[in-house]
Amino acid sequence: PPGFQVAPETKAVMKWLRSIPFVLSASLHGGELVVTYPYDYSRHPMEEKMFSPTPDEKMFKMLAKAYADAHPVISDRSELRCGGNFVKRGGIINGAEWYSFTGGMADFNYLHTNCFEVTVEVGCEKFPLEEELFTIWHENRDALLSYMEMVHRGIKGIVSDKFGNPIKNARISVRGIRHDVTTGN
Repeated sequence: PPGFQVAPETKAVMKWLRSIPFVLSASLHGGELVVTYPYDYSRHPMEEKMFSPTPDEKMFKMLAKAYADAHPVISDRSELRCGGNFVKRGGIINGAEWYSFTGGMADFNYLHTNCFEVTVEVGCEKFPLEEELFTIWHENRDALLSYMEMVHRGIKGIVSDKFGNPIKNARISVRGIRHDVTTGN
């Protein structure tokens, strides 16, 4: 958008993401209990709460569910708790369908790197007290481990020439998914 400034720390993370071939990441936030996935910015900027899936919608839902299902509170079926309004959705939602915003790292990663990122709202308090952090950590520990194990899903391997030498920046396409990835170093 016109006049949009990128903070120096954001530029540094973008440079880092382009220099190392990450494939999976998560951004941890507070203020709710839900896992969101791209796109976070609506396809139609003036539309609020508009479902805006990526070509990899199925994979993103699988990633988000891996986290949500392993989280003891997000997976709790009670609608009377914080995050309870996401129970019928399995504790996950497309980011733009929840609320649309521009400049998110999950969208950047998907569009400009090979990294798939979800956003995890780890608790209902936007700014939890120090004594709450231990509980929040324990509620999220197994979910983080479950999510990290998802790195083994999807395409992986080595693209090499006929001599066995790895090919850098080879484009990988999957029929039916209009989003290519490229090989790393």
